[in-house]
Amino acid sequence: MTTLDKTASVPGQRGTKPTPGKDQRFADGGGVLNVFSHGFLAIWAVLIVLPLIWVVLGSFKTDAQINGSAWSWPAHWGFDAFSRAWSKGIGGFFTNTIIVLLGSVTLTMLLGSMAAYVLARYEFKGNRFIYYLFVAGSMFPVYLALVPLFFMVRNLGEISPYLGLNSYAGLILVYVAYSLPFTVFFMYSFFRTLPSAVHEAAMLDGCSHTRTFFQIMVPMAKPGLISVGIFNVLGQWNQYILPVTLMQPTTAGEADHSMLAQGLVNLALQSGYKSDAPALFAGMTIAMLPVLVVYLSFQRQVQAGLTSATLK
Repeated sequence: MTTLDKTASVPGQRGTKPTPGKDQRFADGGGVLNVFSHGFLAIWAVLIVLPLIWVVLGSFKTDAQINGSAWSWPAHWGFDAFSRAWSKGIGGFFTNTIIVLLGSVTLTMLLGSMAAYVLARYEFKGNRFIYYLFVAGSMFPVYLALVPLFFMVRNLGEISPYLGLNSYAGLILVYVAYSLPFTVFFMYSFFRTLPSAVHEAAMLDGCSHTRTFFQIMVPMAKPGLISVGIFNVLGQWNQYILPVTLMQPTTAGEADHSMLAQGLVNLALQSGYKSDAPALFAGMTIAMLPVLVVYLSFQRQVQAGLTSATLK
């Protein structure tokens, strides 16, 4: 070996270009990019976390403390504001939201996954047309459909009072229709990544289409189902415009089936000139805690579901 060859074989020596290792990451050499991205994420985290902390601390303060110094530490740690918020109707609104969410998320996941599975795994005439209908539905703003939606649900109430305005079933059906396009769009891509050999083996062993779906394909699609389920829970829990339009008592003495977002607005309006900011903050804390617990408990599954289609 010549001297030139020896010099060229030494990594990092002047005049040579070291070969990047197999474990070298894409952003290892981008110092400026890393600083910018981490700084942006830090600012974003502050913008998200600080309002949450402010609301939680406000629920332990008095009106005088909130008006005096918004960021002061509570002088007394007590749950009086939570009990006032609960007694003013937050408890009932919380129960209403849980009832609607259990029905709507269950139906959305069941119907959405079945529709996405058929569209992704079976070829038939009109397959792409139906799929693009679902995609178009996810792009349609709900605000444009509020007026016809109101009259449609009201007409359903003439057929059955359990499907009309201010009914759990009526709002559940609307939530399902509102959430199906995104669910089908997401799960369609996920079912396309699942191996066809497993499906073919199940059919050769005599499994029916229904049994193949529920016992084989659904367990394989668990990461995607959890991810889209979390998105549906968050979206339907925080929904405001649809309950305001459809969940108003239509007759005197009828039970109020308002959702939690409506309850927070009602709590603010009930105060009138007599401010009760701690109770309002306590109600907001009660509304935030369930979704925070759900997301923090399943964040790994959400990340796995979002990245599994790319890694397969």
